[in-house]
Amino acid sequence: MHKAGLASQPESISRADGLTLKNAWVATAVRCAPPDNKPTPRERRNCASFLTRELSMLKNVKVIVCLGGFSLTAVCDELEIRPRPKFGHGVVVDHERYKIVCSYHPSQQNTFTGRLTEKMFDDVFATAVRLQR
Repeated sequence: MHKAGLASQPESISRADGLTLKNAWVATAVRCAPPDNKPTPRERRNCASFLTRELSMLKNVKVIVCLGGFSLTAVCDELEIRPRPKFGHGVVVDHERYKIVCSYHPSQQNTFTGRLTEKMFDDVFATAVRLQR
């Protein structure tokens, strides 16, 4: 996010390290760390209201970046996008209000294996910045 001009510094090591976001907000579809990192449908439903509330408060949002297929599913459910588009890294979905940019999740499983590289991740945020103009 820093390279794309969305964050004040390249990394954050604590809550008090001075990191600020510029024209960006980080939300999550599930707010817990379930076993095996796989939320149940019930956990997904229980957390959906948080995303609903955040999007309703963020009036100037033009672009949503989805980190992982689960994120795209949650956003499509929230925005009632049917049929749900197929997830893929770099896919851009047009919605009546938003552009939705998809990325592989930056988990260790994806970054350590090279499925998601730093350049690929940077490109997603560069796309998001370009689309918000």
